[in-house]
Amino acid sequence: MADYTFERESRTPQSEAYIIGNDGDEPVGRVDLHYSPSGVVQATLCVPDEMSEDDLQGLISDIDERIVMSAEPFRDDFVVTVWRGKLGGVYSEESMDALEDADSSGHNGHH
Repeated sequence: MADYTFERESRTPQSEAYIIGNDGDEPVGRVDLHYSPSGVVQATLCVPDEMSEDDLQGLISDIDERIVMSAEPFRDDFVVTVWRGKLGGVYSEESMDALEDADSSGHNGHH
C-alpha cells in the first residue's frame, strides 16, 4: 500500500478539500469532505482509473483514520463516492481572463 500525503486545499466549518500525494511529485487524487450535523461524513474521492481496488480501499481507510476521525471522532457513518479518471485541468476566472487578454493583444502570453 502506498504512503499517502494530504495537503489541505480549502476548509470551511462544514467541509474540507485535500490534494492526495504519494512518493512521487505528482498528485494522485483529490478528496472533498462534507461534515453534516447528523454525524454522517460524505466524501467525493477522485483517483486515477488504474488504481487497484486494494489501493483504493487502503486510501479510503487512510482518509478515514488520518482526516475524518481526527475532525469528527464520533461520526455515525463515512460515505465515499469514488470517481475514476484523469485530471482534465484546473480552471479559474483569473487564468481565463489572462488567456483572453493575451489572445486579444496578439501575444501568446509568453515573453
